Amino acid sequence: MHETTPNVPERPSLDGLEATWAQRWEQQGTYSFPGTAERAAVFSIDTPPPTASGSLHVGHVFSYTHTDIVARFQRMRGKQVFYPMGWDDNGLPTERRVQNYYGVRCEPSLPYDADFAEPEPVTKKGVKPVDVSRRNFVELCEKLTAEDEKAFEAVWRRLGLSVDWKHQYTTIGKRSQRASQRAFLRLLAKDEAYQAEAPTLWDVGFRTAVAQAELEDREHPGAWHRISFHAPGDAKVFIETTRPELLPACVALIAHPDDERYQPLFGTTVRTPVFGVEVPVLAHPAAEMDRGAGIAMCCTFGDLTDVQWWRELSLPARTIIGRDGRVLADAPSGLDSPEGLKAYAELVGATVHTARERVVGLLRDSGDLDGEPRKIVRPVKFFEKGDKPLEIVSSRQWFIRSKSHQDELLARGAELNWHPAYMKARYDDWVRGLNGDWLVSRQRFFGVPFPIWYPVDDQGEPRHDQPILPTEADLPIDPSSDVPPGYTAEQRDQPGGFTGDPDVMDTWATSSLTPQIACGWEEDADLFARTFPMDLRPQGHDIIRTWLFSTVLRAQLEQDTLPWRHTTLSGWILDPDRKKMSKSKGNVVTPMGLLEEFSSDAVRYWAASGRPGTDTAFDQGQMKIGRRLATKLLNAAKFVLGFDEPTAAAEVTEPLDRAMLAALDDVVRQSTEALEAFEYTTALERTERFFWQFCDDYLELVKDRAYAKDGGAATESVRLALRTALSTMLRLFAPFLPYSAEETWSWWHEGSVHLAEWPTPSAGAGQGDELMALASTVISAVRKAKSDSKRSMRVPVETVVIRGRQATVDAIARIQADLATAGNVASLTLEAADVDALDIAVTLAEQPEQSAQR
Repeated sequence: MHETTPNVPERPSLDGLEATWAQRWEQQGTYSFPGTAERAAVFSIDTPPPTASGSLHVGHVFSYTHTDIVARFQRMRGKQVFYPMGWDDNGLPTERRVQNYYGVRCEPSLPYDADFAEPEPVTKKGVKPVDVSRRNFVELCEKLTAEDEKAFEAVWRRLGLSVDWKHQYTTIGKRSQRASQRAFLRLLAKDEAYQAEAPTLWDVGFRTAVAQAELEDREHPGAWHRISFHAPGDAKVFIETTRPELLPACVALIAHPDDERYQPLFGTTVRTPVFGVEVPVLAHPAAEMDRGAGIAMCCTFGDLTDVQWWRELSLPARTIIGRDGRVLADAPSGLDSPEGLKAYAELVGATVHTARERVVGLLRDSGDLDGEPRKIVRPVKFFEKGDKPLEIVSSRQWFIRSKSHQDELLARGAELNWHPAYMKARYDDWVRGLNGDWLVSRQRFFGVPFPIWYPVDDQGEPRHDQPILPTEADLPIDPSSDVPPGYTAEQRDQPGGFTGDPDVMDTWATSSLTPQIACGWEEDADLFARTFPMDLRPQGHDIIRTWLFSTVLRAQLEQDTLPWRHTTLSGWILDPDRKKMSKSKGNVVTPMGLLEEFSSDAVRYWAASGRPGTDTAFDQGQMKIGRRLATKLLNAAKFVLGFDEPTAAAEVTEPLDRAMLAALDDVVRQSTEALEAFEYTTALERTERFFWQFCDDYLELVKDRAYAKDGGAATESVRLALRTALSTMLRLFAPFLPYSAEETWSWWHEGSVHLAEWPTPSAGAGQGDELMALASTVISAVRKAKSDSKRSMRVPVETVVIRGRQATVDAIARIQADLATAGNVASLTLEAADVDALDIAVTLAEQPEQSAQR
């Protein structure tokens, strides 16, 4: 840390610092990752790749600031910090944005149009979407996400993220596709990935399968319908259901084995109303005796309980809801009576809602509806990005085994360091609650394709049991356009030819490999050895079950290790109504305006006030406080550097100076310990508290001594103490307020504060906090006396009498001269007394007019 002669601007200002220093940092390579240190001297961060769809919001600024604070601290601690940036640009959010932005819709059956012109952005609602080929649609996705990523990067640079921009990746880029497809092929070879035809949660709006981790319960209006089934001898069995439209899909009635009301019926059959299908009455312990009538119809499929019963009781499948959310044209097997087929014909092509209304009408006409439906509001499963309740359809999907690895995953969770620690329970609960393997295929378009083809038999059917696989050297491949070895393009989708797997990987299937992608797995062995496993995964607490869980699973299956040593969990940003800010709720605030209005340091200050895992209110008041702090840092530095430079022989000798530095040593210890534990809020609070005491009290107490022309050792002491303290505080503030800290540092240092050594305790003996606190107490009492009398702070004080215990009085005696000078006190008397609290009596000098009147 080579000091230079101070070059302080006449009027320091926060305005313009972002543009100035962002450019210099880039030109000087301040945050470049050298990649020369051994693994132990590297701090490697698995930066969350934001979804490149639309715009960033203030919640992103909040959580990414937390990560940047850690990165800056570790860099100043001497680590080489690997801090890459990724962009999560594939998946449903991007597809929806492209559809809405350009007014297009992907139609995979259309051929690629090489002359396709980019449409103009849609400016009004109600425009009918234009169908485009899959490849043309993907090209539009790539173009729009590239533009969004540039806008995102501009915000990140303005915020001051100390990312090495040479290390970027996209989750749809060739490198990510190679990693995703390579990992999938290896899982397939180990039988950790498999394909199966099975009941699948299905979003009818997006027309894609949905994984368990992507579900959310939403309150949804519905109604209970009491319906009679027909038992032998004209007896009736009543069930209650919220899904009467699934009557044609009913395969059994289920009751609890201990329910005496229905035990006589077990092993018999009943007939469904309206459709006239014989179904068995069976027992299963998952039936709830106190829910509805205590007996339920099992339909294929109304909910996940139906799937459980269907599997465990080996029931037939009678699917009636298609992938478009409408009733299928063909009646299910077993529904073959003329009356039943006539009733079913009235439902064909109807949406679930319309089919429900029609079935209720049919039940009412047949006399099988007992009373009128009772309206309720109940939790219903939705895809987290969807707007319609999920259905369950049977489809062929790809899965990665996870349920069989529960014990290993729980052990990895125990090995991981969680910040805050209580968040581990969410992970454990999720792993213990897994009810199936991870579904990773999606029936969408803009994603990483599954690297698989299938032979087509002579009847034109794909042979899914004989997949054709590429070599790893051929990756990435797109089976919808690439041709497998031994075939020609003309044989695609022809009998005796081949077909490509039509699905793409779930976006989490790629994002779960961000440590491997960022660290150069199988592509840069040197980088991978220096950075993997990584040190830190920062992320939101709401995606523990998706991103964190899936990343742990992939590292376990591929590398047999944790992907990182620590994870820090950020909370949500809450709006004034204490609701989570999110794009879907429409209550977000975009950050650029805030950065321009308050300054990046001010917004970072607000972000740093949110403790790990804790939800934090969006508060512009905190940003104003942050701007005041950053401005004060500039002005305090100017004030300190305005004193003459201490001589080379200067030493800190005066008690108050030594006490101030001793107190600062405690701040350094506490802040360092806090940041090592990822408790950045605690570090900022402790540093800020000291800084204001330094400005409000210490500077006032010592400025006369610092100004003195012939003060000798006492003046040299304070000047050295001031510069020592300023240097330390700038480094303590640097991770939080990077622009103002860098600006002030540059006035009297060569090089960047962000590459300077993190401060360590260094002062000699001193009473530290105790003596500083006594000084603050006395000077505050003097100020209060002047303020209460509505007198100027410059008014002389005739006497100050301080009474306290002997040890306290002795301590104050060591700084008596500074107190008297700072308070303009003519006589400062100390008296030892047996009192619990310090007693300070202040007598102000008479005002001139009072003396004249006498």
